[in-house]
Amino acid sequence: MYDADSTLRGELSYWVGARLGRRHCSLCDITHGSVRERPEWKTCRDGLPVPFDTYHRNDQPDAVRAAAGATAPVVIVQTETAHLLLLTPAELHACEGSIEKLTDAIDAAASRLGLDL
Repeated sequence: MYDADSTLRGELSYWVGARLGRRHCSLCDITHGSVRERPEWKTCRDGLPVPFDTYHRNDQPDAVRAAAGATAPVVIVQTETAHLLLLTPAELHACEGSIEKLTDAIDAAASRLGLDL
């Protein structure tokens, strides 16, 4: 879940704030360039063994909202029985905008939780 809203106003507010150094979303750094989704992220996402859906603060499903606990950005995993927090804002920040580091972090977190992705 991105730390931004999906409305036109929200997207513009985030984009301007990010350029001025007032807003930051570590997940956006990984998945997007300055304006749109990075092609290499699209390729990675399409090759993941499970679906990777993205939401914004204002359009996330209730189960994702509950698992996120009012924290963003985060990665939530949906299991057969629950939605669980997989990556925290700090863990996403540690990816330093790297798609490879994100996939490694997802694998490590899933392993810690005993999940088979």
